[in-house]
Amino acid sequence: MIRVVSFLIVVGALAFGVAWLADRPGEVVVTWQGLRIETSLMILGAAVVAALAILAIIWSAVRAVLRSPIVLSRLLRNRRGVRAYEAISNGLIAIGAGDIVAAQKHSAAVNRIAPGEPLALLLSAQSAQLVGDRDSADRAFRAMASRVDTKPLGLHGLFVEAHRRHDLLSARAYAEEAVRTAPSLQWASRAVLEARCKDGDWAGALAMLESNASTLAKEIYRRQRAVLLTARAHAVEETDRGGAKTLALEAQKLAPNLVPAAALAARLLAEGGQLRKAIRVIESAWRANPHPELAQAYAELRSGESARDRLKRIEALAGKVPGHVEGALAIARAALDAQEFAKARAALAPYLAAPTKRIALAMSELERTEQNDVGRAREWLARAVHAAPDPAWTADGHVSERWLPASPVTGRLDALEWRVPLTGMVSAPALEPEPSPVKPVEIASDAQREGAKAPPATVEILPARRRSEPAQPKPEPVIPLIHVPDDPGPDVAAESEVSAEPETGSGWRKIFG
Repeated sequence: MIRVVSFLIVVGALAFGVAWLADRPGEVVVTWQGLRIETSLMILGAAVVAALAILAIIWSAVRAVLRSPIVLSRLLRNRRGVRAYEAISNGLIAIGAGDIVAAQKHSAAVNRIAPGEPLALLLSAQSAQLVGDRDSADRAFRAMASRVDTKPLGLHGLFVEAHRRHDLLSARAYAEEAVRTAPSLQWASRAVLEARCKDGDWAGALAMLESNASTLAKEIYRRQRAVLLTARAHAVEETDRGGAKTLALEAQKLAPNLVPAAALAARLLAEGGQLRKAIRVIESAWRANPHPELAQAYAELRSGESARDRLKRIEALAGKVPGHVEGALAIARAALDAQEFAKARAALAPYLAAPTKRIALAMSELERTEQNDVGRAREWLARAVHAAPDPAWTADGHVSERWLPASPVTGRLDALEWRVPLTGMVSAPALEPEPSPVKPVEIASDAQREGAKAPPATVEILPARRRSEPAQPKPEPVIPLIHVPDDPGPDVAAESEVSAEPETGSGWRKIFG
């Protein structure tokens, strides 16, 4: 609308000027070299406009002739750029599809047309990786790392190649250089963070996490900072108890369900006489994540108390998350210490149909302590050998006896999870006995083994069934895409499960081997 109005204003102004000149005719006389020209003002104006138009046309023609080499060069360059773009696009598509022949063909075409282009170097490196020519890929990535515009990409490629050669020192050097070049690179920051965690440099790891905090989600940042603070608190616990308590309390505030932070903070608070605060810390963590370390720390908070008082406190703690197997085990342990065998047996009863190793070992101790029944105790020991495993700290196929801030295999921060190593279950489900005919099994007692006449003991083994659970929808099949060779993909380390070794030998060898 503005353009239309402006056009009308200009046309109106020109029309007004022409009309004004037409209403005021005049004469123009030009005398030059004895030549006298007389004409009107309107004709002179029209002649000047025509002369200017002719001069403009002549100048345009001369300029086009003079600029023809430049225009031709630009045309050829644009044509070459289009061909290079098509070759690069087709080459990257061929690499993604795994077509080695097409990738090499397009890579050669790009190197012939535009050898110095950044994408040409990338295509050359990826084609070499697809073929398996590591030396050519390394040269291409080094060429990219020597340029300002492609330095982060070249360092990433060199980092990936170093990892494939298992050259961790070179990989770390490339990651450090990438962080100095572009601090916002998440892969480089993550690699440096994991390397510092492997070295136990918790202060350096915290500094790296803080520098990369703006690129992380708030929940991830809080969790990783809590893990690093807990690791640093464990490292300085023996030399600086006050500093360790401060670090553990900050970690517990950032991640209330982080078991090691809560257990350490509660223990240090109890040493300082802050018993109520220590109890609140453990109870808060227990509600979010019942764990045997929390139960043990809770039992050891009050020094010098009687076993029965400790049992009452453990029962109160287990009641905050009713029906959980860790609560039942904690009650059974405290009841055994307090000689309350009926309570221990009642706590373990829901899990006896399909016990885990810890349940079976607790029952063995209960039978030996309560009734001095060595036969039943040995029976439970035998069942413990073949029982389902209990949850443990595991990551990347590695099972650790204690919590670690990073995976000992890959260095991935906060990788350890409390789960059953072989199945990935977070806890063992309770089993309920199903009413059905039972089959007695005879077990020889000690008197029979010694030759005495005694009736064989019978044990009734009840079939078990799992509690009814809602049916889970079956996920749709997913076809994974192949990552580009120089891109290791999302840095998510796959959990390789621990393979179960075949058990050999007799039952006693399995127990005491």
